[in-house]
Amino acid sequence: MYPEDLQYTKDHEWLRSEGDTVRVGVTDYAQQALGDIVFVTLPEVGAEVSAGTPCGEIESTKSVSDVYAPVSGTVVARNESLDAAPELINSDPYGDGWMIDIRPAAGGLADGEQLLDAQAYQAGLDQS
Repeated sequence: MYPEDLQYTKDHEWLRSEGDTVRVGVTDYAQQALGDIVFVTLPEVGAEVSAGTPCGEIESTKSVSDVYAPVSGTVVARNESLDAAPELINSDPYGDGWMIDIRPAAGGLADGEQLLDAQAYQAGLDQS
């Protein structure tokens, strides 16, 4: 159910390694739980983010939820399309609904000890 080529956090973010950066978004589970997404706040390019700390917000018709950085590093790209079309997160959470690209800091991927593969992420959902 969850793409095998991604890593996941317990906070329902996904990340995909792309060369020297990682692309970050929220999982299908998260977007379904949130409902219709109406607004997204993302960090600016150049912002420093720390693993496990909030780096953005998603507002839906139900609630406002923090987005947590899965690794420490520098934001090198943000999905500007979400400004006009935040619903892309609902329709394509692993594709056009991506949120930010981060260049991990030296040792930033060491934070990845908390990252889960698809099976471990699914197992965590099954227990909740």
